[in-house]
Amino acid sequence: MEYGYIRVSTKEQNEERQMVAMREFGIKDSDVVLDKQSGKDFERPGYRRLIRKLKAGDTLVIKSIDRLGRNYEEILEQWRLLTKEKLVDIVVLDMPLLDTRQGRDLTGVLIADIVLQLLSYVAQTEREFNRQRQAEGIAAAKARGVHFGRKLKERGENYESVMAAWRKGEISGRAAAKELGVAHGTFQRWCRE
Repeated sequence: MEYGYIRVSTKEQNEERQMVAMREFGIKDSDVVLDKQSGKDFERPGYRRLIRKLKAGDTLVIKSIDRLGRNYEEILEQWRLLTKEKLVDIVVLDMPLLDTRQGRDLTGVLIADIVLQLLSYVAQTEREFNRQRQAEGIAAAKARGVHFGRKLKERGENYESVMAAWRKGEISGRAAAKELGVAHGTFQRWCRE
């Protein structure tokens, strides 16, 4: 059997480019497994199901090594598990040198192992660079005064009078929140500020 594995990092990302590659290789849509989750580790439901399904002699097709994962050590471990323990062939469409169906002699295995280690390293460092760039971008945006998260609630014109009434014990916190048109939790947060 031939199976395809597709991974995108978020639910918003589109997997169609990888799906087209699987179809062009000849894999039926029903034999493609999709995960919409980060490649930081292999705790992905689709991948776990696929691993249980794969048997000796099956072929696993992926578009590129970073679709398999983004963790250097774990990519190497999964590759070993699949090719050496489960005796599954792997085809990496973007890197013909990583096609375990061919070149099973010592030189072919050596070249595949070197390329795999290099590409696994690149996949992990790219993930780390992405996280660093994201953190730098967030820090720069915050320095410019950009607010992240939910928009802050307006306190309204009657905020001061409602707060004064609450402080005097004339109304309850829930009544004050209702008067201001906010959730009780929001009102409580305002009281702590």
